Amino acid sequence: MEARTLYGAIEAGGTKFICAVADADLQIIDQVRIDTTVPAETMSQVKDFFSQYEVVSFGVGSFGPIDVNHDSDTYGFITKTPKQGWANYDFVGDLTRWFGKPVGWTTDVNGASLAEYTSGAAEGANSCLYLTVGTGVGGGFTINGDIYHAFGHPEMGHIHVHKHPNDTFEGACPFHGDCLEGLVSGPAIEKRVGIKGADISPDHEVWDYVAYYLGQAIASYSLVLAPERVVIGGGVMHQEHLLDRVKEQVIVALNGYVTLPPIDQYIQLPKLGDNAGITGALLLAKDTVEA
Repeated sequence: MEARTLYGAIEAGGTKFICAVADADLQIIDQVRIDTTVPAETMSQVKDFFSQYEVVSFGVGSFGPIDVNHDSDTYGFITKTPKQGWANYDFVGDLTRWFGKPVGWTTDVNGASLAEYTSGAAEGANSCLYLTVGTGVGGGFTINGDIYHAFGHPEMGHIHVHKHPNDTFEGACPFHGDCLEGLVSGPAIEKRVGIKGADISPDHEVWDYVAYYLGQAIASYSLVLAPERVVIGGGVMHQEHLLDRVKEQVIVALNGYVTLPPIDQYIQLPKLGDNAGITGALLLAKDTVEA
């Protein structure tokens, strides 16, 4: 009997890892959630899970920053992350040493961008900018089916935005203080208000600030990249009232300078929901073998 083709995928987040094995049609046959603690502990569980299967390749979408430059000595590493224990971790190197299979490597948000472009909210568009607002803030960009990489990968969460005139919060980013991530991420909202975002009333002023900053950011990305579709996900966007506020602030920030597609078409929530990341990693695994 001919052995079936299996792909391995890892969505490596700052809070949890999702590991999955899928068949040739990218239908998941097994999946596990692993807490993100320290590399020795988390990756030991990753190794144990995939050791049960003979996969032909891996796709990894990882929290970052990561090194995606094939000419770099640290290609495949997680680099300057504030996540304890993960700075300068050779992620691709360990997978390659353990399993000897090709590894497709990108950021978690790039993977989600590829997934939403392929079969999600941006299906049929020529480009997709995916923005996640959760434990951190990150963005990925897919155009004509290709994930955008250059000397590195986009770091859209660390741009600076104009502070709201009523906002005195100093920011929570350990590198930049009041960059976008430092103002609108889940930990930033919790630090600002003192409770988790899920427990904050929809009429609290913090949501005005969050929408104000995200609107500026998406306006800036729109001016630079002109994506055909913007998909915005992550835990913070589970606040149902927030999406329309963000759309309004994008329009305000652009002030009529460029003509966008209809705003409800242009900016959407992920069609794939919380499955965008692992779907993108599976697509990457398949592309790595077929390239």
